Amino acid sequence: MALTDETPTLPKAAKAAPKRDDAPFNGEVMNVERADFQELVPEGRAPVQGMDGFDPCYSDIVDYIVRCTHKIWDERDVGLIYTHYTHNIVLHTPMATIYDREAVVRDTIQRLVSLPERRGMATHVVWGGDDKEGFYTSHLVTGSGRYTQNGHYGPANGRPFVSRTVADCMIHRNKIYREWVVSDQMAIVRQLGLDVDAYAERIAMSKLAAGQTVLDIGETGLMLGQYPVAEKADLSIARTDLERHTLTWLHDSFNRKMFGCYRDVYAPTVMWHGPLMKELYGVASVTHQALGLVGAFPDAQFAPQHICSTPCNEGGTKVAVRWVMEGHHLGFGGLTSLGDPTGKRVQVMGISHYHYKDGKIVDEWTVYDELSLLVQIRMAQLADKPCSEEVLDN
Repeated sequence: MALTDETPTLPKAAKAAPKRDDAPFNGEVMNVERADFQELVPEGRAPVQGMDGFDPCYSDIVDYIVRCTHKIWDERDVGLIYTHYTHNIVLHTPMATIYDREAVVRDTIQRLVSLPERRGMATHVVWGGDDKEGFYTSHLVTGSGRYTQNGHYGPANGRPFVSRTVADCMIHRNKIYREWVVSDQMAIVRQLGLDVDAYAERIAMSKLAAGQTVLDIGETGLMLGQYPVAEKADLSIARTDLERHTLTWLHDSFNRKMFGCYRDVYAPTVMWHGPLMKELYGVASVTHQALGLVGAFPDAQFAPQHICSTPCNEGGTKVAVRWVMEGHHLGFGGLTSLGDPTGKRVQVMGISHYHYKDGKIVDEWTVYDELSLLVQIRMAQLADKPCSEEVLDN
C-alpha cells in the first residue's frame, strides 16, 4: 500500500489572527509539541477554525482541550465541569463507567484531594471533526507530583510519581458528552511503594460488594468456531490511507500474530513510551513488548474503537487509536504483576499515539492500566471462593 500522510485539510481561518498574537502557529490550529504552555492558552487570539457555540476564549479545538483541562485540574476551577460537560456525560475508564455530571465533579474533587501537587502537562493532542458535527480529541497528558495528603491510595508518604494519561473526548458546542480516560494507575501505585496485590484486592472486594461481577462468556471474538482469524482488518472507521495502513498492521500483529511486520512499520530509531513509564528503543524492543502483551492473553481479540490523525509541526503525522483487547489470562507475558496464568477473562482498554515520518513510526506512546487487569483477575478469583468453600464443606 502506498503511504501518504493523507490528513484532512485544516479548516480555513474564520478570522485571521494578528501575527503578534498567533506566533508560532501562523493562523493555524495549534500543535502542542514545540509550544510552551503560555503559547497554548493565548489571550485574545482570534478563532482560526469554526468554533460555533464555544466560549470566546477558545480559538481552536486544541486551545479548548488544553485550556479547560488545565483550568479544571491545575487551577482547581472544578465548577467548569458544569459548563464543559453535559448533564448525562458517559465517562469510561478501565475500571468504571460514570454516567452523570455530578459524579464527574465528585470524582475530580476526590482525585485533587489525594494528589494536591499533581500537574498535568499536555504532551500532544490528536483531533478530528468540526464545530458542526462535533470534535473528537485524543489528549495525552504527562502527570507528575507527590503523594502528600491521605486519600484513596491510603496514608500519604510524600513520594514522587510520574505517569501518563490519555483522554479521548467527544465534544459539541463547548460540552464534552462522551469521554474515555485511560490512566496508568499501576505506575502510580508502584512508585508510591504500595502493596500492589493488597491494593488490587481491596478494589476488587469493593466492586464485588457493590454487585459488580466478572462474566466469562466463553471464547473471544477472535475466531468463529474453528475458522481462522480474519485475513483482512476492518477499515470502516478510517478516513485516510495512513489510518487504513495503521489499522492493517495492528490487525496483522495483534490478531494474525504476524509480528514480523514491525520491521516494515517502525523506523530503526523508534522510541516506545509505554505503561509503567517504560522507555524502549529499536524495532526488536517494540516487537518484544507486543509479544509480551499477547503472550499473557493469547486468545485476545484486538478491536480498534476509533482512529484519527493530524499533521505534526515536527514533520509527518500523528495518529491516535483507541482500542480494546478482550481475552483470557492463559499465558506468561510481560505483565509480571499478574503472576501465573489464571484462565480468567479480562478486558484491556488502551490508547496509542503513533508519530509517522517518511512512512515509518518514529515514536509510539501507548497507555493501558495493568492495575485494571489485576483487579479483574482478583474479582474473578474472589467470586470463585464461595463455590470452593461449599465443595470443602460438603
